[in-house]
Amino acid sequence: MLQFDPGPVGPFLRDKLNKYEFSPQVYEYGTVESCSDDIVQVAGLPHSRYGELLEFENDAYGLALDLRLDGVGTVLLSKGNEVSAGSLVKGTGRTADICVGPELLGRVIDPIGRPLDGRELHAAEYRPVENPAPSIMHRMPVSRPLETGILAVDSMIPIGRGQRELIIGDRQTGKTSIALSAMLNQRGKDVICIYCSIGQKASTVAGLVHTLSETGAMEQTVVVSSTAGDSSAMQYLAPYAGCSIAEKFMLEGKDVLIVYDDLSKHAVAYRAISLLLRRPSGREAYPGDVFYLHSRLLERAAKLDDALGGGSITALPIVETMAGDISAYIPTNVISITDGQIYLESELFHAGIRPAVNVGLSVSRVGRAAQHSAMKQVSGSLRLDVAQYRDMAVFAQFGADIDSTTAKLLQRGERLTELLKQPQDQILSLAEQVSILTAYAKDCFSGLTVKEVAPYRAELLLYLKRNYSDIFETINTTGDFGEGGKEVLEKAIAQFAADYGEKANAKHQ
Repeated sequence: MLQFDPGPVGPFLRDKLNKYEFSPQVYEYGTVESCSDDIVQVAGLPHSRYGELLEFENDAYGLALDLRLDGVGTVLLSKGNEVSAGSLVKGTGRTADICVGPELLGRVIDPIGRPLDGRELHAAEYRPVENPAPSIMHRMPVSRPLETGILAVDSMIPIGRGQRELIIGDRQTGKTSIALSAMLNQRGKDVICIYCSIGQKASTVAGLVHTLSETGAMEQTVVVSSTAGDSSAMQYLAPYAGCSIAEKFMLEGKDVLIVYDDLSKHAVAYRAISLLLRRPSGREAYPGDVFYLHSRLLERAAKLDDALGGGSITALPIVETMAGDISAYIPTNVISITDGQIYLESELFHAGIRPAVNVGLSVSRVGRAAQHSAMKQVSGSLRLDVAQYRDMAVFAQFGADIDSTTAKLLQRGERLTELLKQPQDQILSLAEQVSILTAYAKDCFSGLTVKEVAPYRAELLLYLKRNYSDIFETINTTGDFGEGGKEVLEKAIAQFAADYGEKANAKHQ
Protein backbone atom coordinates (compact mmCIF):
# COMPACT_ATOMS: atom_id res chain seq x y z
CA MET A 1 0.00 0.00 0.00
CA LEU A 2 1.39 3.41 -1.08
CA GLN A 3 1.80 6.01 1.64
CA PHE A 4 1.92 9.76 0.98
CA ASP A 5 5.04 11.32 2.44
CA PRO A 6 4.19 14.86 3.64
CA GLY A 7 7.83 15.62 4.44
CA PRO A 8 8.85 17.95 1.60
CA VAL A 9 5.31 19.27 0.88
CA GLY A 10 4.27 20.39 4.36
CA PRO A 11 7.12 22.85 4.99
CA PHE A 12 6.73 24.22 1.44
CA LEU A 13 3.00 24.99 1.92
CA ARG A 14 3.59 26.32 5.43
CA ASP A 15 6.29 28.64 4.05
CA LYS A 16 3.99 29.86 1.27
CA LEU A 17 1.16 30.55 3.71
CA ASN A 18 3.47 32.44 6.04
CA LYS A 19 4.70 34.65 3.18
CA TYR A 20 1.24 35.25 1.72
CA GLU A 21 0.00 38.80 2.05
CA PHE A 22 -3.66 39.48 1.47
CA SER A 23 -3.99 42.46 -0.87
CA PRO A 24 -7.60 42.87 -1.95
CA GLN A 25 -8.15 44.60 -5.29
CA VAL A 26 -10.47 47.54 -4.96
CA TYR A 27 -12.90 48.33 -7.76
CA GLU A 28 -14.60 51.70 -7.74
CA TYR A 29 -18.20 51.72 -8.76
CA GLY A 30 -20.48 54.59 -9.62
CA THR A 31 -24.17 54.91 -10.36
CA VAL A 32 -25.80 56.36 -13.46
CA GLU A 33 -27.86 59.42 -12.53
CA SER A 34 -29.11 60.33 -15.99
CA CYS A 35 -28.56 59.49 -19.65
CA SER A 36 -29.65 61.67 -22.53
CA ASP A 37 -28.14 62.66 -25.90
CA ASP A 38 -25.28 60.17 -25.41
CA ILE A 39 -24.21 62.06 -22.24
CA VAL A 40 -24.23 60.06 -18.99
CA GLN A 41 -23.98 61.75 -15.59
CA VAL A 42 -22.41 59.37 -13.07
CA ALA A 43 -22.39 59.73 -9.28
CA GLY A 44 -19.25 58.47 -7.55
CA LEU A 45 -15.95 57.39 -9.13
CA PRO A 46 -13.90 60.06 -7.30
CA HIS A 47 -10.57 58.78 -8.65
CA SER A 48 -11.45 58.77 -12.36
CA ARG A 49 -8.99 60.36 -14.76
CA TYR A 50 -9.74 62.68 -17.69
CA GLY A 51 -10.21 60.54 -20.79
CA GLU A 52 -10.58 57.28 -18.84
CA LEU A 53 -12.74 54.53 -20.28
CA LEU A 54 -15.72 53.72 -18.08
CA GLU A 55 -17.55 50.41 -18.40
CA PHE A 56 -21.35 50.30 -18.05
CA GLU A 57 -23.62 47.34 -17.73
CA ASN A 58 -24.57 45.64 -21.00
CA ASP A 59 -20.98 46.12 -22.31
CA ALA A 60 -21.39 49.82 -23.13
CA TYR A 61 -18.36 52.10 -22.80
CA GLY A 62 -17.99 55.81 -22.22
CA LEU A 63 -15.25 58.42 -22.04
CA ALA A 64 -14.83 60.54 -18.89
CA LEU A 65 -14.61 64.14 -20.13
CA ASP A 66 -16.02 66.12 -17.19
CA LEU A 67 -14.63 65.55 -13.69
CA ARG A 68 -16.57 66.95 -10.71
CA LEU A 69 -16.27 66.56 -6.94
CA ASP A 70 -19.45 64.51 -6.73
CA GLY A 71 -19.28 62.58 -10.00
CA VAL A 72 -18.22 62.28 -13.61
CA GLY A 73 -19.69 63.48 -16.90
CA THR A 74 -19.28 60.78 -19.52
CA VAL A 75 -19.87 60.69 -23.25
CA LEU A 76 -20.90 57.32 -24.69
CA LEU A 77 -18.93 55.72 -27.50
CA SER A 78 -22.09 53.92 -28.64
CA LYS A 79 -25.74 54.86 -28.71
CA GLY A 80 -27.26 55.34 -25.26
CA ASN A 81 -30.28 53.04 -25.49
CA GLU A 82 -28.70 50.34 -23.32
CA VAL A 83 -27.71 52.64 -20.44
CA SER A 84 -30.40 53.47 -17.88
CA ALA A 85 -30.52 55.42 -14.63
CA GLY A 86 -29.48 53.43 -11.57
CA SER A 87 -27.18 51.03 -13.39
CA LEU A 88 -23.63 50.50 -12.20
CA VAL A 89 -20.50 52.02 -13.77
CA LYS A 90 -16.96 50.69 -13.29
CA GLY A 91 -13.70 52.50 -13.99
CA THR A 92 -11.33 50.50 -16.21
CA GLY A 93 -8.21 52.34 -15.06
CA ARG A 94 -7.02 52.96 -18.63
CA THR A 95 -7.55 55.66 -21.19
CA ALA A 96 -8.86 55.09 -24.71
CA ASP A 97 -6.35 53.33 -26.93
CA ILE A 98 -6.07 52.17 -30.55
CA CYS A 99 -4.41 49.20 -32.22
CA VAL A 100 -1.25 50.15 -34.13
CA GLY A 101 1.28 48.46 -36.37
CA PRO A 102 1.72 47.18 -39.94
CA GLU A 103 -1.36 44.94 -39.60
CA LEU A 104 -3.48 48.06 -40.19
CA LEU A 105 -2.10 48.82 -43.66
CA GLY A 106 -4.82 48.45 -46.27
CA ARG A 107 -7.55 48.39 -43.63
CA VAL A 108 -10.54 50.57 -42.72
CA ILE A 109 -11.19 50.88 -38.98
CA ASP A 110 -13.22 53.03 -36.60
CA PRO A 111 -11.65 55.28 -33.91
CA ILE A 112 -11.55 52.49 -31.32
CA GLY A 113 -9.97 49.92 -33.64
CA ARG A 114 -12.93 47.88 -34.86
CA PRO A 115 -12.58 46.82 -38.53
CA LEU A 116 -15.16 48.27 -40.93
CA ASP A 117 -14.11 46.37 -44.05
CA GLY A 118 -15.62 43.01 -43.09
CA ARG A 119 -12.32 41.27 -42.33
CA GLU A 120 -10.88 40.19 -39.00
CA LEU A 121 -8.11 42.28 -37.46
CA HIS A 122 -5.47 40.75 -35.18
CA ALA A 123 -3.40 43.52 -33.64
CA ALA A 124 -0.46 42.88 -31.35
CA GLU A 125 0.17 46.39 -30.03
CA TYR A 126 -1.92 49.29 -28.72
CA ARG A 127 -1.17 52.97 -28.06
CA PRO A 128 -3.21 55.58 -26.17
CA VAL A 129 -5.08 57.91 -28.49
CA GLU A 130 -3.74 60.92 -26.57
CA ASN A 131 0.05 61.21 -26.45
CA PRO A 132 2.37 64.14 -25.66
CA ALA A 133 3.92 65.88 -28.67
CA PRO A 134 7.67 65.46 -29.30
CA SER A 135 9.77 68.02 -27.42
CA ILE A 136 11.57 70.87 -29.18
CA MET A 137 14.96 69.23 -28.62
CA HIS A 138 13.83 66.09 -30.44
CA ARG A 139 12.69 67.93 -33.57
CA MET A 140 14.66 68.59 -36.74
CA PRO A 141 14.16 71.31 -39.35
CA VAL A 142 11.88 70.38 -42.26
CA SER A 143 14.13 69.90 -45.27
CA ARG A 144 12.89 66.94 -47.36
CA PRO A 145 10.02 67.64 -49.77
CA LEU A 146 6.81 65.63 -49.85
CA GLU A 147 5.61 65.73 -53.44
CA THR A 148 1.86 65.97 -53.99
CA GLY A 149 2.01 65.49 -57.77
CA ILE A 150 0.11 68.78 -58.18
CA LEU A 151 2.08 71.35 -60.18
CA ALA A 152 0.50 74.42 -58.55
CA VAL A 153 1.28 73.12 -55.05
CA ASP A 154 4.74 71.62 -55.53
CA SER A 155 6.04 74.67 -57.40
CA MET A 156 4.53 77.55 -55.38
CA ILE A 157 3.43 76.15 -51.99
CA PRO A 158 5.89 73.29 -51.30
CA ILE A 159 5.16 70.84 -48.49
CA GLY A 160 7.99 69.25 -46.50
CA ARG A 161 8.10 66.01 -44.53
CA GLY A 162 7.20 66.93 -40.96
CA GLN A 163 5.22 70.03 -41.94
CA ARG A 164 1.61 70.90 -41.07
CA GLU A 165 -0.03 72.44 -44.13
CA LEU A 166 -3.67 73.51 -43.85
CA ILE A 167 -6.06 73.03 -46.79
CA ILE A 168 -8.82 75.59 -46.39
CA GLY A 169 -11.78 76.70 -48.48
CA ASP A 170 -15.55 76.59 -48.92
CA ARG A 171 -17.40 73.33 -49.47
CA GLN A 172 -17.07 71.75 -52.92
CA THR A 173 -13.86 73.55 -53.88
CA GLY A 174 -11.61 70.49 -54.14
CA LYS A 175 -10.05 70.29 -50.67
CA THR A 176 -10.31 66.50 -50.36
CA SER A 177 -9.15 66.14 -53.98
CA ILE A 178 -5.82 67.82 -53.19
CA ALA A 179 -5.32 65.56 -50.15
CA LEU A 180 -6.30 62.49 -52.19
CA SER A 181 -3.86 63.41 -54.98
CA ALA A 182 -1.09 63.77 -52.39
CA MET A 183 -1.92 60.29 -51.06
CA LEU A 184 -2.05 58.75 -54.54
CA ASN A 185 1.33 60.29 -55.35
CA GLN A 186 2.94 58.31 -52.50
CA ARG A 187 2.11 55.04 -54.24
CA GLY A 188 5.28 52.95 -54.44
CA LYS A 189 7.27 55.44 -52.35
CA ASP A 190 8.50 55.26 -48.76
CA VAL A 191 5.59 57.25 -47.28
CA ILE A 192 2.71 55.65 -45.36
CA CYS A 193 -0.65 57.43 -45.66
CA ILE A 194 -3.41 57.72 -43.06
CA TYR A 195 -6.79 59.23 -43.88
CA CYS A 196 -9.01 60.33 -40.97
CA SER A 197 -12.62 60.85 -41.92
CA ILE A 198 -14.46 63.01 -39.37
CA GLY A 199 -18.19 63.38 -39.86
CA GLN A 200 -18.11 62.62 -43.61
CA LYS A 201 -20.83 60.69 -45.41
CA ALA A 202 -20.23 56.94 -45.46
CA SER A 203 -20.64 56.98 -49.27
CA THR A 204 -17.87 59.60 -49.57
CA VAL A 205 -15.47 57.47 -47.53
CA ALA A 206 -16.42 54.37 -49.55
CA GLY A 207 -15.70 56.23 -52.79
CA LEU A 208 -12.30 57.36 -51.52
CA VAL A 209 -11.39 53.82 -50.41
CA HIS A 210 -12.47 52.52 -53.83
CA THR A 211 -10.22 55.07 -55.58
CA LEU A 212 -7.26 54.13 -53.39
CA SER A 213 -7.87 50.43 -54.01
CA GLU A 214 -8.23 50.82 -57.78
CA THR A 215 -4.91 52.67 -58.03
CA GLY A 216 -3.03 50.33 -55.69
CA ALA A 217 -2.39 53.03 -53.07
CA MET A 218 -4.54 51.32 -50.43
CA GLU A 219 -1.75 48.85 -49.68
CA GLN A 220 0.18 51.52 -47.79
CA THR A 221 -2.82 53.43 -46.44
CA VAL A 222 -4.87 53.22 -43.23
CA VAL A 223 -8.37 54.72 -43.19
CA VAL A 224 -9.82 55.76 -39.81
CA SER A 225 -13.49 56.46 -40.39
CA SER A 226 -16.01 58.18 -38.16
CA THR A 227 -19.02 58.95 -40.32
CA ALA A 228 -21.79 61.49 -39.84
CA GLY A 229 -23.97 58.75 -38.33
CA ASP A 230 -21.52 58.01 -35.52
CA SER A 231 -21.72 59.57 -32.07
CA SER A 232 -19.97 62.86 -31.29
CA ALA A 233 -17.50 60.97 -29.09
CA MET A 234 -16.37 58.81 -32.02
CA GLN A 235 -15.91 61.90 -34.20
CA TYR A 236 -13.97 63.52 -31.38
CA LEU A 237 -11.62 60.51 -31.05
CA ALA A 238 -11.01 59.92 -34.77
CA PRO A 239 -8.10 62.33 -35.45
CA TYR A 240 -6.31 61.41 -32.21
CA ALA A 241 -6.62 57.72 -33.05
CA GLY A 242 -5.23 58.30 -36.54
CA CYS A 243 -2.34 60.31 -35.10
CA SER A 244 -1.46 57.50 -32.66
CA ILE A 245 -1.30 55.05 -35.58
CA ALA A 246 0.97 57.50 -37.43
CA GLU A 247 3.20 57.93 -34.37
CA LYS A 248 3.90 54.21 -34.24
CA PHE A 249 5.27 54.31 -37.80
CA MET A 250 7.13 57.58 -37.13
CA LEU A 251 8.92 56.12 -34.11
CA GLU A 252 10.06 53.25 -36.36
CA GLY A 253 11.85 55.81 -38.55
CA LYS A 254 9.23 55.96 -41.31
CA ASP A 255 7.65 58.98 -43.01
CA VAL A 256 3.88 59.30 -42.65
CA LEU A 257 1.32 61.55 -44.35
CA ILE A 258 -1.88 62.02 -42.35
CA VAL A 259 -5.02 63.81 -43.60
CA TYR A 260 -7.66 65.14 -41.17
CA ASP A 261 -10.88 65.58 -43.13
CA ASP A 262 -12.06 67.79 -41.64
CA LEU A 263 -11.29 69.66 -38.42
CA SER A 264 -14.34 71.93 -38.74
CA LYS A 265 -16.61 68.95 -38.09
CA HIS A 266 -14.23 67.83 -35.33
CA ALA A 267 -14.69 71.18 -33.57
CA VAL A 268 -18.47 70.99 -34.05
CA ALA A 269 -18.54 67.50 -32.47
CA TYR A 270 -16.50 68.75 -29.51
CA ARG A 271 -18.77 71.78 -29.17
CA ALA A 272 -21.82 69.49 -29.03
CA ILE A 273 -20.18 67.38 -26.33
CA SER A 274 -19.15 70.44 -24.31
CA LEU A 275 -22.57 72.09 -24.46
CA LEU A 276 -24.28 68.87 -23.42
CA LEU A 277 -21.83 68.62 -20.51
CA ARG A 278 -22.95 72.15 -19.55
CA ARG A 279 -19.55 73.74 -19.96
CA PRO A 280 -19.39 77.52 -20.38
CA SER A 281 -19.43 78.54 -24.04
CA GLY A 282 -17.35 81.25 -25.70
CA ARG A 283 -17.10 82.70 -29.19
CA GLU A 284 -19.49 81.05 -31.67
CA ALA A 285 -20.61 78.79 -28.75
CA TYR A 286 -17.32 76.87 -28.83
CA PRO A 287 -15.80 75.99 -25.45
CA GLY A 288 -12.76 77.87 -24.20
CA ASP A 289 -10.37 74.97 -24.82
CA VAL A 290 -11.21 74.49 -28.51
CA PHE A 291 -7.79 75.92 -29.45
CA TYR A 292 -6.09 73.30 -27.28
CA LEU A 293 -8.29 70.68 -28.94
CA HIS A 294 -6.46 71.19 -32.23
CA SER A 295 -3.05 72.38 -31.01
CA ARG A 296 -2.38 69.21 -29.04
CA LEU A 297 -3.30 67.22 -32.15
CA LEU A 298 -1.29 69.13 -34.77
CA GLU A 299 1.79 69.58 -32.57
CA ARG A 300 2.24 65.81 -32.71
CA ALA A 301 3.27 66.18 -36.37
CA ALA A 302 7.05 66.61 -36.53
CA LYS A 303 10.35 65.62 -38.12
CA LEU A 304 12.21 63.67 -35.43
CA ASP A 305 15.96 63.75 -34.93
CA ASP A 306 18.19 60.75 -35.62
CA ALA A 307 18.24 59.75 -31.94
CA LEU A 308 14.53 58.89 -32.22
CA GLY A 309 14.82 57.25 -35.64
CA GLY A 310 14.47 60.26 -37.94
CA GLY A 311 10.84 59.53 -38.86
CA SER A 312 8.24 62.20 -39.58
CA ILE A 313 4.52 62.92 -39.60
CA THR A 314 3.29 65.35 -42.24
CA ALA A 315 -0.21 66.63 -41.41
CA LEU A 316 -2.71 67.96 -43.94
CA PRO A 317 -5.63 69.24 -41.86
CA ILE A 318 -8.69 70.37 -43.81
CA VAL A 319 -10.93 73.20 -42.63
CA GLU A 320 -14.17 74.28 -44.29
CA THR A 321 -15.05 77.98 -44.43
CA MET A 322 -18.43 79.64 -44.83
CA ALA A 323 -18.67 82.08 -47.76
CA GLY A 324 -14.88 82.39 -47.88
CA ASP A 325 -14.61 83.78 -44.35
CA ILE A 326 -11.13 82.75 -43.22
CA SER A 327 -11.37 85.13 -40.24
CA ALA A 328 -13.90 82.89 -38.46
CA TYR A 329 -12.98 81.28 -35.15
CA ILE A 330 -11.86 77.77 -36.17
CA PRO A 331 -10.07 78.82 -39.41
CA THR A 332 -8.00 81.47 -37.61
CA ASN A 333 -7.21 79.04 -34.80
CA VAL A 334 -5.91 76.35 -37.15
CA ILE A 335 -4.07 78.86 -39.38
CA SER A 336 -2.13 80.03 -36.31
CA ILE A 337 -1.15 76.43 -35.42
CA THR A 338 -0.08 75.24 -38.89
CA ASP A 339 3.01 75.99 -41.01
CA GLY A 340 1.07 77.47 -43.91
CA GLN A 341 -2.16 77.06 -45.81
CA ILE A 342 -3.45 76.22 -49.27
CA TYR A 343 -6.50 78.44 -49.79
CA LEU A 344 -9.02 77.25 -52.37
CA GLU A 345 -11.40 79.86 -53.77
CA SER A 346 -14.95 79.23 -54.97
CA GLU A 347 -14.73 81.83 -57.76
CA LEU A 348 -11.66 80.19 -59.28
CA PHE A 349 -13.25 76.74 -58.95
CA HIS A 350 -16.44 77.80 -60.74
CA ALA A 351 -14.35 79.53 -63.41
CA GLY A 352 -12.84 76.13 -64.25
CA ILE A 353 -9.43 76.77 -62.68
CA ARG A 354 -8.74 73.54 -60.82
CA PRO A 355 -7.03 73.19 -58.42
CA ALA A 356 -8.58 76.52 -57.41
CA VAL A 357 -5.54 77.74 -55.45
CA ASN A 358 -5.53 81.41 -54.49
CA VAL A 359 -1.81 82.18 -54.65
CA GLY A 360 -2.15 85.46 -52.78
CA LEU A 361 -3.63 83.90 -49.63
CA SER A 362 -1.74 80.58 -49.81
CA VAL A 363 1.67 80.24 -48.23
CA SER A 364 4.16 77.64 -47.06
CA ARG A 365 6.09 78.93 -44.06
CA VAL A 366 8.77 76.31 -44.64
CA GLY A 367 9.41 77.88 -48.05
CA ARG A 368 11.99 76.66 -50.52
CA ALA A 369 13.74 74.58 -47.84
CA ALA A 370 11.21 71.88 -48.78
CA GLN A 371 11.92 71.86 -52.52
CA HIS A 372 14.20 69.79 -54.70
CA SER A 373 17.11 71.57 -56.34
CA ALA A 374 15.66 71.14 -59.83
CA MET A 375 12.32 72.65 -58.79
CA LYS A 376 14.03 75.59 -57.09
CA GLN A 377 15.82 76.46 -60.32
CA VAL A 378 12.70 76.61 -62.50
CA SER A 379 9.97 77.90 -60.15
CA GLY A 380 11.64 81.07 -58.88
CA SER A 381 9.31 83.76 -60.31
CA LEU A 382 6.25 81.57 -60.85
CA ARG A 383 4.33 82.73 -57.78
CA LEU A 384 4.95 86.40 -58.66
CA ASP A 385 3.83 85.83 -62.26
CA VAL A 386 0.52 84.29 -61.15
CA ALA A 387 -0.13 87.03 -58.56
CA GLN A 388 0.65 89.83 -61.06
CA TYR A 389 -1.61 88.30 -63.69
CA ARG A 390 -4.54 87.89 -61.27
CA ASP A 391 -4.22 91.55 -60.16
CA MET A 392 -3.89 92.83 -63.72
CA ALA A 393 -6.80 90.73 -64.98
CA VAL A 394 -9.14 92.51 -62.56
CA PHE A 395 -8.32 95.90 -64.12
CA ALA A 396 -8.45 94.54 -67.66
CA GLN A 397 -12.09 93.55 -67.10
CA PHE A 398 -13.11 97.21 -67.13
CA GLY A 399 -11.96 97.58 -70.74
CA ALA A 400 -9.36 100.24 -70.01
CA ASP A 401 -6.63 100.93 -72.57
CA ILE A 402 -3.59 98.80 -71.80
CA ASP A 403 -0.06 99.14 -73.13
CA SER A 404 1.88 96.44 -74.94
CA THR A 405 3.79 95.36 -71.81
CA THR A 406 0.56 94.82 -69.89
CA ALA A 407 -1.01 93.00 -72.84
CA LYS A 408 1.99 90.66 -73.00
CA LEU A 409 1.77 90.04 -69.25
CA LEU A 410 -1.94 89.21 -69.55
CA GLN A 411 -1.31 86.91 -72.52
CA ARG A 412 1.48 85.11 -70.67
CA GLY A 413 -0.65 84.88 -67.51
CA GLU A 414 -3.57 83.31 -69.37
CA ARG A 415 -1.32 80.55 -70.68
CA LEU A 416 0.27 80.02 -67.26
CA THR A 417 -3.18 79.67 -65.68
CA GLU A 418 -4.09 77.08 -68.30
CA LEU A 419 -0.77 75.33 -67.70
CA LEU A 420 -1.44 75.03 -63.96
CA LYS A 421 -4.85 73.39 -64.50
CA GLN A 422 -4.67 69.72 -63.60
CA PRO A 423 -7.39 67.04 -63.50
CA GLN A 424 -7.63 65.03 -60.29
CA ASP A 425 -6.65 61.78 -62.00
CA GLN A 426 -3.52 63.34 -63.55
CA ILE A 427 -0.57 63.22 -61.15
CA LEU A 428 2.70 64.67 -62.40
CA SER A 429 6.12 63.36 -61.41
CA LEU A 430 8.88 65.77 -60.40
CA ALA A 431 10.58 65.45 -63.82
CA GLU A 432 7.31 66.23 -65.63
CA GLN A 433 6.69 69.31 -63.48
CA VAL A 434 10.25 70.55 -63.97
CA SER A 435 9.96 70.03 -67.76
CA ILE A 436 6.70 71.99 -67.96
CA LEU A 437 8.13 74.91 -65.97
CA THR A 438 11.34 74.89 -68.03
CA ALA A 439 9.24 75.15 -71.20
CA TYR A 440 7.25 78.01 -69.63
CA ALA A 441 10.47 79.83 -68.68
CA LYS A 442 11.65 79.51 -72.31
CA ASP A 443 8.37 81.11 -73.46
CA CYS A 444 7.33 78.06 -75.49
CA PHE A 445 3.60 78.66 -74.92
CA SER A 446 3.40 82.32 -76.02
CA GLY A 447 2.67 81.52 -79.66
CA LEU A 448 -0.21 79.18 -78.80
CA THR A 449 -3.87 79.90 -78.21
CA VAL A 450 -5.20 79.10 -74.73
CA LYS A 451 -6.96 75.97 -76.04
CA GLU A 452 -3.72 74.66 -77.56
CA VAL A 453 -1.78 74.77 -74.26
CA ALA A 454 -3.04 71.45 -72.83
CA PRO A 455 -2.45 69.37 -76.03
CA TYR A 456 0.99 70.98 -76.47
CA ARG A 457 1.92 70.12 -72.87
CA ALA A 458 0.81 66.51 -73.31
CA GLU A 459 2.79 66.08 -76.55
CA LEU A 460 5.88 67.73 -75.03
CA LEU A 461 5.89 65.37 -72.05
CA LEU A 462 5.39 62.35 -74.32
CA TYR A 463 8.29 63.47 -76.53
CA LEU A 464 10.63 64.00 -73.56
CA LYS A 465 9.72 60.68 -71.94
CA ARG A 466 10.46 58.78 -75.13
CA ASN A 467 13.71 60.48 -76.05
CA TYR A 468 15.18 61.74 -72.77
CA SER A 469 14.12 59.12 -70.22
CA ASP A 470 17.59 59.16 -68.64
CA ILE A 471 17.21 62.83 -67.64
CA PHE A 472 13.73 62.09 -66.28
CA GLU A 473 15.17 59.22 -64.25
CA THR A 474 17.94 61.45 -62.86
CA ILE A 475 15.53 64.20 -61.83
CA ASN A 476 13.05 61.78 -60.23
CA THR A 477 15.69 59.88 -58.26
CA THR A 478 18.09 62.68 -57.21
CA GLY A 479 15.88 65.78 -57.34
CA ASP A 480 18.56 67.53 -59.44
CA PHE A 481 19.29 67.91 -63.16
CA GLY A 482 22.68 66.26 -62.92
CA GLU A 483 25.74 67.47 -64.79
CA GLY A 484 24.67 69.26 -67.96
CA GLY A 485 21.14 67.93 -67.63
CA LYS A 486 19.43 71.31 -67.61
CA GLU A 487 21.11 72.42 -70.85
CA VAL A 488 20.17 69.16 -72.57
CA LEU A 489 16.56 69.52 -71.41
CA GLU A 490 16.36 73.12 -72.62
CA LYS A 491 17.74 72.15 -76.05
CA ALA A 492 15.26 69.26 -76.27
CA ILE A 493 12.36 71.58 -75.44
CA ALA A 494 13.57 74.14 -78.00
CA GLN A 495 13.85 71.40 -80.64
CA PHE A 496 10.32 70.18 -79.87
CA ALA A 497 8.98 73.76 -80.08
CA ALA A 498 10.60 74.21 -83.50
CA ASP A 499 9.22 70.91 -84.81
CA TYR A 500 5.76 71.67 -83.40
CA GLY A 501 5.80 75.08 -85.08
CA GLU A 502 6.71 73.56 -88.45
CA LYS A 503 3.89 71.01 -88.16
CA ALA A 504 1.42 73.76 -87.28
CA ASN A 505 2.50 75.86 -90.27
CA ALA A 506 2.20 72.87 -92.57
CA LYS A 507 -1.37 72.27 -91.37
CA HIS A 508 -2.38 75.88 -92.00
CA GLN A 509 -0.95 75.78 -95.51
